[in-house]
Amino acid sequence: MPPLQTKAEPKPPSSQLIEKRLIPPLQTKAELKLPASQLIEKSSIPPLPTKAELKPPSLQSIEKSLEPPLLRTQESNLSSIQSQEKEPIRDYYVLNGSKFWITNGPDADVLVVYAKTAPNSEKPQHGISAFIVEKDMEGFSTGKKLDKMGMRGSNTSELIFEDCKVPAKNLLGKENRGVYVLMSGLDFERLVLAAGPVGLMQACCDIAFEYAHARKQFDKPIGTYQLIQAKMADMYTTLNACRSYLYTTAKAVDKNIISNKDCAGVILYCAEKATQLCLDGIQILGGNGYINDYPTSRLLRDAKLYEIGAGTSEVRRLLIGRSLNAEYGIKS
Repeated sequence: MPPLQTKAEPKPPSSQLIEKRLIPPLQTKAELKLPASQLIEKSSIPPLPTKAELKPPSLQSIEKSLEPPLLRTQESNLSSIQSQEKEPIRDYYVLNGSKFWITNGPDADVLVVYAKTAPNSEKPQHGISAFIVEKDMEGFSTGKKLDKMGMRGSNTSELIFEDCKVPAKNLLGKENRGVYVLMSGLDFERLVLAAGPVGLMQACCDIAFEYAHARKQFDKPIGTYQLIQAKMADMYTTLNACRSYLYTTAKAVDKNIISNKDCAGVILYCAEKATQLCLDGIQILGGNGYINDYPTSRLLRDAKLYEIGAGTSEVRRLLIGRSLNAEYGIKS
């Protein structure tokens, strides 16, 4: 993988995060856990003052936390966060409700939580506020760790709020303006997530191509047969097309040229192509691809999550379609 910049130059945030997901081709079980937390720090928490004494206590706790912070929302449709309710009581907000499918839920010490603070807002996505919640706050708990099909090294659970008192000083940004805190980081999140499936594709190609030249049938490596060559060619071109789209979008974002349709497009394209590429890799391995002696089945199970988590493929298509319509003055 060619470096995005020379070693002497500081790398912008998107380049750093993308490389952390690409360089180790997802061999560790923590592949999703750490980047997910880094995304929160980069995209959901405003820049902190330089001097430590100027930092609010709630933000200091994030920096001192043993575990990286967690963003507590998974759907792109913000109206889904209506289960959270807020009641101002003196210097506290009282949160009630629950949220499912939270990456790092069982492990996080500090969370960024979005709660409905103005239930009567005209639009469901309005009237939402962002809060910093610490795991030892009374009334906060987590559900059991979910037994997932893939990404098993990344713990996921439900978060539960039962009369959880959150100090008013833990309000992140302004009251009822939390949607702007969240939306400011969504494009960056989608972009960096797209590096995950690209890393999976690289790992799958490495395994399948080596196998195709080591495995012999009729005294010849199976990679010499045309149908296997065709699959390898498709896998190779798909990988490089996805990587090129990812790098091009990342370079634009680093220059503050942010296109929401491209940020949604790159994760949409890379995620779906990763699933198909992993299926092709399994097909090259044949029966060996279907057993756990080879990691191809794990790569497939991990790849599928990228079509579901952080906004489904269907939601991403809607975002792209609406963005294209807006360019022609059509509201959808």
